[in-house]
Amino acid sequence: MPTQPETFWSSCGHDRLSSDARGWLVPTADYWHLWLERPELALVEESCDAERALHEALQHDPLRAVPRAELDALADDDVRANHRLFLDFRDAVMAAGSLEAAYAGFFKQGSIVVPPLFLDLMVQAIVSHLLADEADPLCWRAAEMLFRRQRVSVSEGRVLSGDADTLDMLNETGGAGAVGRLLLQGGAALPAVQVEVLAEANGARYMESRLGAGRFNFVLDLTHEVQNELPHGLTLTMTRSNSGLKALARVLQRWVRHFLGTGVQIRPEARVDDPSWRWHLGLDVESSRLLNDLYQGHAVEPERQARLISLFRLQFDDPAHVLPEMHGKPVYLGMAMTEGGLLKLKPQNLLLNLPLANRS
Repeated sequence: MPTQPETFWSSCGHDRLSSDARGWLVPTADYWHLWLERPELALVEESCDAERALHEALQHDPLRAVPRAELDALADDDVRANHRLFLDFRDAVMAAGSLEAAYAGFFKQGSIVVPPLFLDLMVQAIVSHLLADEADPLCWRAAEMLFRRQRVSVSEGRVLSGDADTLDMLNETGGAGAVGRLLLQGGAALPAVQVEVLAEANGARYMESRLGAGRFNFVLDLTHEVQNELPHGLTLTMTRSNSGLKALARVLQRWVRHFLGTGVQIRPEARVDDPSWRWHLGLDVESSRLLNDLYQGHAVEPERQARLISLFRLQFDDPAHVLPEMHGKPVYLGMAMTEGGLLKLKPQNLLLNLPLANRS
C-alpha cells in the first residue's frame, strides 16, 4: 500500500481544515485533535487524574462543552490556564464559522486576549491555503514573515532576514556559517541546523525543509536595489528581479484579496516622493510609528529612519472599493525593524487600516 506524502508545516493543521463556499477555512474535529496534541495541552507523566479524564473526553468529542468545575479540578495552575485559553479560542472560532472570520474578529474587538502563538498558527494555516498553487520558493519563504519573527541585518547595502527563533538557537560554531554569524545575536548550539540564503540553486531544498513541522533555516534576501560602480565615478542602480520584497508583495496581495475580496497591486518602493501623500499604514509596530512621525512632519533621527527596511506602494484594481478621496491615490506601506534588528509583521493591519469604501 503506497504511503501518503508527508504534510508540510503540519503543526498549524492546515491539512485538517475544510473550505466553505467563500474559500475560508472551517475547522474539523481533526483540527482540534491536533491542538490537544500540542505540548501545552498534551498529557505528561505528572498529569493529574482530572486532567487525564478531561483530555480523554476532549479526544472523544473535541467540541464538547467543559463545565467550569472540570477546569477547576485540574491540579496544575498552568495546565488549567492553558485549557481555558484553548477552550475560549475553540469556542470563538466555531462561533465565527471560519479561521478567517475569527482572526479578523479578534482584532475588531479592540482588546486582544488570544495568545500570539494562536494567532501565528492561524496565519500559518491561512497562508498555506493561499499559496497552495504557488511553486516559487521565494513566495513561501516570504510568507513565513507573516507568522514568524525575523532577525534582520543590513550590511553594505544588503538586507537579510532570518528566522529569529532559529538563529537564536545557534552560536558561532552551531552550523550557522557566515550568513548566520552576520545575523546571529546568541543562543544555544544546534549543529543540525544549517543557515543559508534562499536562491534558485537551493530552492528545492527549501521546499523540502517545510516537511513535517518545518525547519525555518533559510534566510530571505530583501535587498531590492543593488549599486554597481562604473568607470568615471558613475553609479548604476539596478532593481533585483528576484528580490524577497517582491515575493512578499505578492503574498500580501493574495492576503488582501482573500480577506477583503478586492484586488490590489503592491510593489516595493525605494522612497516616497509624493506631495499628495494621503494614506499610509505600517506592517509592524515600528514602521507604524515611523510613518506617522514622517507624515506629521516630526523630526526623525537618522539612525531611527535607517531601520526602515522597505516601503511599498499599494493601489486598488477597482477604485469603487476605496473611499472617494482616495481615488487614483496610492496607499503607502512601511516595514521597519527594531533597534535590536527584530521584525514582527502584523498582517492584520492590512485588514483593519485600508481606506475601503465599505466595511463589513
